[in-house]
Amino acid sequence: MHLWKLLPLVALAAAACATTPRPMEAPEAAAASSEPVKPLVSRVAYSKDPYPSTYKPLPAEDVFIRNATVFDGLGGMIERGAVLIQGGKISAIGSEAAMTMPAGIKTIDAAGKWLTPGIVDIHSHLGAYPSPGIEAHQDGNEASGPVTAEVWVEHSIWPHDPGFTRAMAGGVTAMQILPGSANLFGGRGVIIKNVPGRTAQDMKFPGAPYTLKMACGENPKRVYGYGSGRFPGGAPFTRMGNVAGYRDAWQQATEYKRKWDKYDADFDAWEKKAKSPAPADGEKKEDPKDPPNAPDRNLELDTLMGVLDGEILVQQHCYRADEMAQIIDLSKEFGYKISAFHHGVEAYKIADMLGANGICGALWADWWGFKAEAYDGIRENIPLVHKAKNGCAIVHSDDAYGIQRLNQEAAKALADGNKAGLNISKAEAWTWLSRNPAKALGILDKTGTLEPGKNADVVIWSGDPFSSYTRADLVFVDGAVTWDRANVDSQPVVDFELGQPGEGDVK
Repeated sequence: MHLWKLLPLVALAAAACATTPRPMEAPEAAAASSEPVKPLVSRVAYSKDPYPSTYKPLPAEDVFIRNATVFDGLGGMIERGAVLIQGGKISAIGSEAAMTMPAGIKTIDAAGKWLTPGIVDIHSHLGAYPSPGIEAHQDGNEASGPVTAEVWVEHSIWPHDPGFTRAMAGGVTAMQILPGSANLFGGRGVIIKNVPGRTAQDMKFPGAPYTLKMACGENPKRVYGYGSGRFPGGAPFTRMGNVAGYRDAWQQATEYKRKWDKYDADFDAWEKKAKSPAPADGEKKEDPKDPPNAPDRNLELDTLMGVLDGEILVQQHCYRADEMAQIIDLSKEFGYKISAFHHGVEAYKIADMLGANGICGALWADWWGFKAEAYDGIRENIPLVHKAKNGCAIVHSDDAYGIQRLNQEAAKALADGNKAGLNISKAEAWTWLSRNPAKALGILDKTGTLEPGKNADVVIWSGDPFSSYTRADLVFVDGAVTWDRANVDSQPVVDFELGQPGEGDVK
């Protein structure tokens, strides 16, 4: 996508007219300088990030966590391991016996406990469909048309949703908030840190890319087609109508991108000519004439062009294997990349295809059968996607309750995979909760594993995190404690809850 930021011309014009005393010029120079000087025109450009993150890390202490069973998020496990957190970052990780504890540092003895990277939920609607779930809070689906790529879900997020603190108690340190799935193109998603904030921007993950929610299958054709209550209905009415709708939107985006690319190239040429010095032989400088005109801006196509430029990551709601295969072909037709298929009840049928195309499967452990396209699910879906060559399996929630127990969802999938003889370790399975979602969200360089230099997004669990009896004892985001199960003063309560029945209650 192009770096667009419209610059005011008044100041430039004023600067061009300013003069300072200078020595008497030769007649030829004076004659040349007597020609009117045209102020340079600025390139038409718009900000890629007009609503920037205002996140500021909470105060954090350096801490040495020792004597824990550690999952590093890369598939490795360390018995009697230790993690050193300094300046909000992972400073060191390894066997406690091989590490040196800095003098005077705070120490946590995690004997009998487990330590993991924080959970990253790749599919949440918290804040956009907040609790309490009343009609006034239904801000996740802009169901005004099948293509609404111009909307940004961050403008719907209510930061006082009590669901955020419940997810925090479940060890979730970051999440992607997505629009709903009523539309072919539902709008931009946003990645947030699970910390208290007055605004959505206070929670926005710095440096994280934007995402685009797309949906295939029953939802768009139901909402805009036969579900409209009339016949003939609106469009799309069928699955072939869905694909036609995608293709039409991507074709418009392709033409829009071509216009902006041409404008940028033409402006570069004009600017080079305008800035070129006058010929040394005294010949008159060539008039660069007027600068090129910029295309009209289209907010919907801005987002789609960002995808074509590789800057916005596609997150596609899709259940059936055949439709996922069609969407892969669609992405190749228009030259964009799919980051992850979400829900993917039939992902196991094309696990090899997903791996070959570098696409992750963000999946449920055992939730299917609630509509026709979700009928053919199996409990081994996640493990089979994981085991495929270059497989990238993710456990996601899409639910305000499921997000509180994602570790248990992963445990169910792990158990079913191993019953089927797939032989997956617990340390490998943890990648479904941290590394792989971070990868699919474009933030793996910042979080998702316990590698030195990454954000100290860490959870200390009361026991084996794949046990239904285990709870998150301590949750750290950027090295700051955001949740302490043993200290009620370190259990945030959102402003909306104050004075309400069940204030801050966590089960």
